[in-house]
Amino acid sequence: MHLGVVGAGAWGTALACAGRRAGARVTIWAHEAETAEAIGARRANPVFLPGVALESGIGATTDMARLAPCDAVLLAAPSAHLRAVCAALAPHLRSEAAACVCAKGIEAGSGKLMTDVAREALGRGRIAVLSGPSFADEVARGLPTAVAAAGDGETLDRVVACLADPMFRVYRGSDATGVAVGGAVKNVIAIASGIAVGRGLGDNARAAAIGRGFAEMARLGGALGARRETLMGLSGLGDLVLTCTGERSRNHAFGRRLGSGRAAGEPVAGRAGVVEGAVTAPAVVRLAERLGVETPISSAVSDVLAGRLPVDDAIARLLARPVGDEFA
Repeated sequence: MHLGVVGAGAWGTALACAGRRAGARVTIWAHEAETAEAIGARRANPVFLPGVALESGIGATTDMARLAPCDAVLLAAPSAHLRAVCAALAPHLRSEAAACVCAKGIEAGSGKLMTDVAREALGRGRIAVLSGPSFADEVARGLPTAVAAAGDGETLDRVVACLADPMFRVYRGSDATGVAVGGAVKNVIAIASGIAVGRGLGDNARAAAIGRGFAEMARLGGALGARRETLMGLSGLGDLVLTCTGERSRNHAFGRRLGSGRAAGEPVAGRAGVVEGAVTAPAVVRLAERLGVETPISSAVSDVLAGRLPVDDAIARLLARPVGDEFA
């Protein structure tokens, strides 16, 4: 099998490594020529995965046409750029090739899930999606990881064949909406969790953010037709817990910085790449408002990021909310 990966950030590079270990021939498309050269010639991605030796034999290119022969293509570009990247890929993607969204987010202008964005930009109906608790450096180094993938049978078969091995376990499902919602919302809640830690509110507060954040995820997912059992699995609760507690989570680290009083515009030290939760938070809020779903934690994060509310006022607003039925 020939696997293409669109996006040579940490996640795309890690997926390329997983594909090589699974026996696929892998070509990764990078936006930056220096990143493509480092991956292809030096088995390294010093900007996005510093200190990690990559699997040998990964081809790297800046020419999207090089992905034309691929049997499956993983779409791992940042969510804000997914539509443009898919539009550039569309003329080169064979009709029988499987396309799988690996980006996590909600499109800012349209409020659409990444699966819907990919369908529109690629001009095809069958799209798979893959998500789950998976720090990129651990995947790249071959440490045990389990993720969820959803889509129709033939598309999913190709994706799993290109990626799955004993150290990268891909659990199959049919609820693409649930997988996509979990991957998007968990990043926003991770920022809230980080704010609680950075503000010194304690582990109880972090656990409360995770639990009530999952309730927001479940309400939004349910309104979009996702199944609750999907959200209880790897791509929802599993990824939420990792992103809210792992020290290497960009979103959690970003939240900790906000909680400690630093400005949203400051870079996260030692971490290259996009803080997806910061991009996704306002889109989550707008989508929830359109669907009539309450998302108080996501709304607080969005207001803090936009400068509409200081961190302490956002915390006070959440703590002042009436306590009702937990599962209402």
